[in-house]
Amino acid sequence: MLFIFDWDGTLCDSTGKIVRSMQQAAERLRLPELADEQVLEIIGLGLPEAVARLYPEVPQEQLARLCATYSECFLLHDQTPMPLFDGVEETLHQLRDQGFRLAIATGKSRRGLERVLAGLGMTRFFHSSRCADETASKPNPHMLLELLAEQGFASAEAVMVGDTEYDMEMAVRAKMPCVAVSYGAHHIDRLKPYQPRLCIDRFPQITTLVNGQSTSGKGEIYVEVAAKAAD
Repeated sequence: MLFIFDWDGTLCDSTGKIVRSMQQAAERLRLPELADEQVLEIIGLGLPEAVARLYPEVPQEQLARLCATYSECFLLHDQTPMPLFDGVEETLHQLRDQGFRLAIATGKSRRGLERVLAGLGMTRFFHSSRCADETASKPNPHMLLELLAEQGFASAEAVMVGDTEYDMEMAVRAKMPCVAVSYGAHHIDRLKPYQPRLCIDRFPQITTLVNGQSTSGKGEIYVEVAAKAAD
């Protein structure tokens, strides 16, 4: 089985830093003030898609400056390492030790993801990853399809774990089971209409999908996931 995780708001407690960085970038460029809720709304999208949604009437040239200024602000805040949510590291180790494949599908840039993975000492921890600046942004399912092809799994043998509607829609469009986390950028009530196999309040609850089994049989593990959906 292949576990595919979103990063910001699912594994990493970084949404507050994203909000502050985007608000400061907008202020520097004298753009209209952004409320916290507005920035939370676009977390998970690729950066160009995110700023275009925040400021649909702003010319492309100024949006490009906003992207660059946001990156500068985020790097300034990034001097303090972003923590993983409680139980994430231990649970990922448990899943990997059981033989499951682990991947990341994120709206971050490749440079940004590599920087944070290096800072956490997890550069070689995941088997694969896809970032928004090297494929289509969420909710387009292309990054999931690329990960499936690279790792040799069918969509029914994988699960997408995320905290936003973009993660859920991406999984549905890829015909992949999904798991919704309640502690991220979007309220859990917005994720439930996508019929996630599981809704979790704490990351370690993800292990209930596999009940301690290993990957000795891909189909056997997916039967467990499908059984959850039928409950």
